[in-house]
This record gives sequence, structure tokens and C-alpha cells, in this order.
Amino acid sequence: MCQFIVSIPSSVLVGSLGRTVWLKVNGRGTFQNSPGVKEFVKQMIQRGHRQFVVDLDACELMDSTFMGTLAGVALRLREIGQGGLRAVNVNVRNASLLENLGLDQLFSVETGHATDAPATLRQTEPTQVDASKETVLEAHEALIEADAHNAVKFKDVVDYLRQELAEENRTDD
Repeated sequence: MCQFIVSIPSSVLVGSLGRTVWLKVNGRGTFQNSPGVKEFVKQMIQRGHRQFVVDLDACELMDSTFMGTLAGVALRLREIGQGGLRAVNVNVRNASLLENLGLDQLFSVETGHATDAPATLRQTEPTQVDASKETVLEAHEALIEADAHNAVKFKDVVDYLRQELAEENRTDD
């Protein structure tokens, strides 16, 4: 018997309901859409938004960079001292991923169905921000800041990226 796994294209849709910003992940949350999410959230925070909801109902899976990006959002809101992040409509697999990294201690992870989402969401505008080594490094550093146990899990990734960036900076000089 032959099985085929079909993956839907990844996208992040955004909208707001009052002062709450919604992000809906379709497909996979990965290093590829993390820079756009990070930039969008940064702009919303600059505009005064402090409540963020990430709807993972249509999210197949998340990689560590995407989860680190979410951790970075929650840590930034904690630093500001206002607001929060909620992950809603989280399936069992994604809930397990978030819990294994201790992110359920940093922001709310809800498996129930959220009904208060905005009626319309729009696709985020393509961003000029690349999935750079800096973005991946910042995401993994946020995972470590969120839970010290993650230092062991991501030590090699962080060390490698720091070394690569240091070498690039030396050759740029």
C-alpha cells in the first residue's frame, strides 16, 4: 500500500478584533514564515497592540524557529509589562511540541475551539526580511530564555550559528 502525505502551502493570515491581533497559521509554521510573523508583530506592538492570538487550527506542525519566534513575542510582551500571547485551536501534536519546550509556561496553549476570531483575515504582505541566520539564532535564544532546559536541546544550533555569524562578520571587515 502506498501512502501520500499532502502538505498545504504555508501562509499566515492576520486580522484584528478590537485591540486583539489574530494570526492564523495555515500549513506549517517554519523558519520560512517566522521573519514575516516577527516583523508583523513588531509593527503591531509599535502601534500599541498588546494582545495576540495565534490560531493553530490549520497548522500541520511547527519547527523550532517558529516556536522560538512565538516565544520571542511572549518574552517581548513580558518585557513591556503588558499584554500576552495565546495559542488557540492547538492540536495534540503541536500542544506536545510547545509543552516539551516549556512554552506552555510562557503563554497560554488552548486546545479548545476559539469562537471569537475575526470574521475576515488577510494574508500577511510578503516581507523583505529573509530567514537569516540572525533570525534563527534569535528564535533559539528565545527558546532558551523561555526555559533553561532548552539550552541542552539547542546548544549545538546556537553555537553553530554564533560561529557562522562571527566568521561572516570577520570576512565583512
